[in-house]
Amino acid sequence: MLPASIQITGELLSAAEVRDICESLKEDGLRLLSVRGCQLSDRDFGRVCRGVAESPCLAQLNLNLGVVSGLSRTRHLADALRTNRSLQTLFLHGSPLMDAGLVTLNVALSSHPTLVCLDLGDCMLGDEALALICGMLPPDGAKSGLRELTLSANPGISSKAWARLAIAVAHSSQLRVLNLDYNSLGDRIAGMLAVAVASSRSLEVLDLEGTGLTNQSAQVFLDMVENYPTCLKVLLLGENDISPELQQQICDLLSEGEDDDNRESTATERGPASSCALPPIRDKYQPIRDKYQPLSWLPHSNSAPQMVLLTSGLGESLLAETEM
Repeated sequence: MLPASIQITGELLSAAEVRDICESLKEDGLRLLSVRGCQLSDRDFGRVCRGVAESPCLAQLNLNLGVVSGLSRTRHLADALRTNRSLQTLFLHGSPLMDAGLVTLNVALSSHPTLVCLDLGDCMLGDEALALICGMLPPDGAKSGLRELTLSANPGISSKAWARLAIAVAHSSQLRVLNLDYNSLGDRIAGMLAVAVASSRSLEVLDLEGTGLTNQSAQVFLDMVENYPTCLKVLLLGENDISPELQQQICDLLSEGEDDDNRESTATERGPASSCALPPIRDKYQPIRDKYQPLSWLPHSNSAPQMVLLTSGLGESLLAETEM
């Protein structure tokens, strides 16, 4: 049986609807709350946050597309996260947080006992925010940290800060999925990320779509996957100045590695967690004239490894857990 969920998109929420949401949060069944792109008053947003704080089992909270629209709302969310003990996934994609918002949220995010998936794409972040985010990727052997991190479309972050993130990724013991699409990275940062991927013992998915890469970066990644053992299963290089031939070579090598892993795994290891019924783990955007247009989502398929480019194993494992 699927867990209870409330999913509303792009609507003006009335006080009565917010009251119903808050009552559901206090009950023992609500696992997923999504109000992406919805409009509600500051007072009602505060009520929802208090409901999140009191919820005993909420696992996924989606506030994408501007719901957290100012610093006062960010403070309400931080207060909720400090009290909540069940949340595993938090989506804030398209929220104008800026560095000040991350400073406000930092302690609550860093100290949350169960949070493993965080989407901060298109949040107008800068170097100060990224330094705090690096602290959520603790070194190997330290406390557990994020397993999935999305930082898409944050053009205010400098090359120096991205280099710092690459170092944090190299030493992270938990991170499995890293989405950096639509940032101005370039070949230099891509080279650092290749070293980080080679060092990581956990990273499986890296999204570098639309990040200003050339064949130089692709050749580095090709050499890495061809000659060195790596956990990487998916590498997105679309919308860069990279030849289709190089992209195909990398894809083929990664697919071969995943096929080898599948042959070695047992039927138990390929159990219920391979199913996919939860909504997409994150909003995926394509920049068009300084705006973002949602792309279509494709389901995960074991027979076509490239399909996982638009979904997340973390979402699948969460589904398996809630179905048990």
